[in-house]
Amino acid sequence: MAASGVLRAVLRQTLSRFGSFRWSLRHPRAAHSLSINTVRSQSNAVTSQPVEGSRCSACWVTVSGGGGGVLWAALAFSLFGSSEEDKRDEAQRKEDEMILLLKKAKLSVHRGQLQAASGFLHQAVVLAHQTHNNQAIIYTYSLAEKLFKAAMSFMLAGGTPQDDNAVIEMSLKLATIYAEQNKAELAEHGFRFCMESLEVKLEKHKEPLGEEPTEEQEALRKETRLLLGLCLDSRARYRASTLHLKQAGQDYQDALNICCQEQGETHPQTLVLMSDLATILDLQGHHDDALALVRRAVELSRSAGHPDLHVLLGNMAGILLHTGRLDDSLRFYQEALGLARQAADQEAVDRIQEGLKEVKERRRQEEEEAAATAQ
Repeated sequence: MAASGVLRAVLRQTLSRFGSFRWSLRHPRAAHSLSINTVRSQSNAVTSQPVEGSRCSACWVTVSGGGGGVLWAALAFSLFGSSEEDKRDEAQRKEDEMILLLKKAKLSVHRGQLQAASGFLHQAVVLAHQTHNNQAIIYTYSLAEKLFKAAMSFMLAGGTPQDDNAVIEMSLKLATIYAEQNKAELAEHGFRFCMESLEVKLEKHKEPLGEEPTEEQEALRKETRLLLGLCLDSRARYRASTLHLKQAGQDYQDALNICCQEQGETHPQTLVLMSDLATILDLQGHHDDALALVRRAVELSRSAGHPDLHVLLGNMAGILLHTGRLDDSLRFYQEALGLARQAADQEAVDRIQEGLKEVKERRRQEEEEAAATAQ
């Protein structure tokens, strides 16, 4: 949440959620907003974050294990380096949990249970990022890449069209994994394939003159458009991570328009996108526009009972901080902190506490400047 203007990677948020759609295609998913402090901090490094998505068609796939035995042994004994004594038990618990999740994911892949494997990988990558465990992150993304490649190969070999939404969704997951791995050319090609394929499909879905679409046709049109929104959302995060803020803002705006039209202004994902777009506007220096948008998101979130209200409040507090409104920023950070603790969202708690520290530091600086001026 620093006002330093230095961006830190945002793609981890995307990939940390690849176990299920943020967008309501066939089932809802919890929405997590891009936060100000997620895009401000770590100088010069663009370490990606995590992909979206989830709906995989049920299919059976066999993925060869290769030298998995050695890697599992290495992973089991070296997921964590030395830690402080008072954190040892918690670190060990997370290590054990991560290893178990990865084993379950690998077993699910061998059994062809792709959606279950995706869910286990989602949980594992969240833990890996929370503990800043690079070895576990790399291994998890590698396993996810094999999972989605195997699933796509199976589906295409079985006659599934290349422009089927399930194939496009997995292509999107792969594109964001490539972004995480800093494979820019593959990531950009993947995003471009997904966007172009969906746009062509939507042109075909346009209602013919004098004909009403069937219920099935309308459901497919909506699903395809929501998937396009998800692609825009994911590409926006990638563009923000590579400092292309103007393009990221346009993608967020387009995604927000789709979500409003298809799911309504009070849908949780609409509110998340409002907050995400506000984050980008704030990073571009458009603080007033950002504040107006995030305030609207918070107002709607309160009335709609948004499960991640604390994240939106934290974003608003960050924007208020950047505009110098320290008292308001402090108030909303404190409210966000209480809600984050109630929700047991430790990652949000940590981010909010970082913001509170910055408020305190800014106040100290202002007091020192006032004292120097008085002298």
